[in-house]
Amino acid sequence: MYINGKSMENENIISSESRFDGRMPAQLRDIKFETGIAPNATGSVLVSFGNTKVICAATAEKRVPSWMNALVPPKGWISAEYSMLPYSTLSRKQRASSAGKVDGRSVEIQRLIGRSIRAVADLEKMAGITLWLDCDVLQADGGTRTASISGAYVAAKIAVKKLLEAGDITEDPFVDSVSAVSVGVLGDKVVLDLPYEEDKDADVDANIVMTGSGKFVELQASGEEATFDADQLAQLISLAKGGIEQISKLQVEAIANG
Repeated sequence: MYINGKSMENENIISSESRFDGRMPAQLRDIKFETGIAPNATGSVLVSFGNTKVICAATAEKRVPSWMNALVPPKGWISAEYSMLPYSTLSRKQRASSAGKVDGRSVEIQRLIGRSIRAVADLEKMAGITLWLDCDVLQADGGTRTASISGAYVAAKIAVKKLLEAGDITEDPFVDSVSAVSVGVLGDKVVLDLPYEEDKDADVDANIVMTGSGKFVELQASGEEATFDADQLAQLISLAKGGIEQISKLQVEAIANG
């Protein structure tokens, strides 16, 4: 299902001028979750934020990292890996295996994905199980980390449904949903869900991760040869909240059909 919504609560603080792709400042790109994209995974989804497309797959293993074996009570674990496929960008991106190391950006993003999903999970309810979340970017056009977090949650929830059906766990470990979206200051406008064309020119760029109940998991905001004040930060947060509410609804639909 696609979304082309506008956050009306931000109407008084955001210019009505449309953007280069025709969207209003408070409007998300077309967002879609296609489940079952990787049949060998326990749960999977192809998530699209406009032209950004990421395969998110969740694979359950009946073991945990060795350092967790001594924990009382026992717990499970959720870990994420993130990569951009060579053809995901305009110029070919070298594979980590060829480069001999994982680049720092990928490490940062996969840690963010793992933290975000663990933030809404009760790990005691999946004791003895590790849920691996693999996020592979097929096409990058801004917002790959936010799409990955949003898709990884959907894949994880679908995996949990299968674990419950199989009797491998007895309770859903997720206590809330989680999703993410980018916001930024572009000239005199505060805008939602930036594609690359806007992201590269933004004065301020932020990625905000929130739960379905409206709590923050992480805020990443920085100025690019620019600064921002408390009022602008409040506008960015308000705009992100409206976008995340819409993404959360799409996640619910995808999980129900996955």
